[in-house]
Amino acid sequence: MAGFFVENFGCRATQADGAALERQFQDQGLVRVSTPADASVVVLNTCTVTTGADQDARAAIRRVRRQNPEAKIIVTGCYAQRAPEEIAALPGVSLVVGNSHKHQLARIAVSSALARVTTGFVPIGNLGQLTTNDQRPIFVSDIFAHTELLAAPVFDAANERTRPNLKIQDGCDNRCSFCVIPYVRGQSRSLEVDRIICEVNTLVESGYREVVLSGINLGRWGMDLVDSPADVGTATPGHPGERGSPGSSHSRKPTFVNLIGSILAETNLEKLRISSVEPMDWSDELIDLVATSPRIAKHAHVPMQSGSDAVLRRMHRKYRPWHYREKIEKIRAAMPQAAIGADVMVGFPGETNLEFEETRQMIDGLPFTYQHVFTYSARPGTPAASMPNQVPVQVARERNRILRELASEKKLAFMRSFIGRAVQAITLNVVGNDADGEFTEALTDNYLKLRLRGRHEPNRWMQPTVDAVREGALRGTCCNGVEEPPFRAALTYP
Repeated sequence: MAGFFVENFGCRATQADGAALERQFQDQGLVRVSTPADASVVVLNTCTVTTGADQDARAAIRRVRRQNPEAKIIVTGCYAQRAPEEIAALPGVSLVVGNSHKHQLARIAVSSALARVTTGFVPIGNLGQLTTNDQRPIFVSDIFAHTELLAAPVFDAANERTRPNLKIQDGCDNRCSFCVIPYVRGQSRSLEVDRIICEVNTLVESGYREVVLSGINLGRWGMDLVDSPADVGTATPGHPGERGSPGSSHSRKPTFVNLIGSILAETNLEKLRISSVEPMDWSDELIDLVATSPRIAKHAHVPMQSGSDAVLRRMHRKYRPWHYREKIEKIRAAMPQAAIGADVMVGFPGETNLEFEETRQMIDGLPFTYQHVFTYSARPGTPAASMPNQVPVQVARERNRILRELASEKKLAFMRSFIGRAVQAITLNVVGNDADGEFTEALTDNYLKLRLRGRHEPNRWMQPTVDAVREGALRGTCCNGVEEPPFRAALTYP
């Protein structure tokens, strides 16, 4: 039986797409193999958010061709959607399938069309007029005409038995001037509530105890769904979505907050973690729900991009620095020990020394616990790519270094604040050794890596006491090893 291998690049959404692709191939009767060298079909699921991402994809094509010359190399994902002809011209590429046709990829791959590449296009959907000199098939059409959403839980080596990631939203209706994502992923679209509840319940029944919700613009979930009639029943005091509370069914207005409430009410999931949510979508209701439910991880990732009002305006971001500052301060007031992270970009066109300093000062003054710092990368077709006063690469790299050092200092201070305290953590599927002996990797409720002394089974909730910070992780000891499910024994930080 033919074997396939899917290699993913980039964000969690791409990882989720890759998991859905694996389901497709398995439904077509193919078997997943462990390495590209063993596969008859290799799918490279690409990213294109930076020039470096494009380079990584091209390097992967060369590597797979070198390791497995007989494999059919299929390139899909965001890079394939943005520049299909460029990819199809690369030696070794058998087929290019953009995001517009990713939901059909496995069927296309196993069809007789792949064996007849010299005959040119296979008419599946609206393929436009794209072609290559040697007539290799390209399946790409207008991404904005598509409403499909691939969804399947994602597992990686360390978390495969503990923390699956479930993509519930794709696409973006924002038009940030630097971002190519809307043009390669299309309009915002949401996975239906019933499907989400079903996926979460399936994961819970399979033994998973923490699920991470993700999306391209997660806070916009539900905006494209039709309102459902409200339930008729007896109202009981409580938070939206908790068992016995008003409107706990998912037959309500499809908002992100109500979705979370439905997951809490209609599943036995022990811990729900929310990935990146834009600042304008952190409503007071959402902050309150995350802060008060012991079944939601105390973790807020809030993209910032810049602390300069002028830069945010050039970026076409929909908030000002004072709006952002207010959201972060509200989150910290509601959750004193929560993880608070942000994406920050340096070197955006026209960024002056003063504008960069505004960003540095804002970061310095806010209670971040970690940051992802990126250097601006011009993306073809975006407004920012043609803006004047592009920042020299060496200047942008120095600014990146300054912010990374500041972020590291703030993270270390946050981690040290837990020495002597008990934390809630879930054990992962990794065991290692360091100067103190054997340890098991774990992740705390508030998104800190922890080395738990000794060997412990994965997928167990523990409440170790932190005794040190070593090599970028907390070090902790669990005195009795007793599990503490988060919805039955919420840890209250001092």
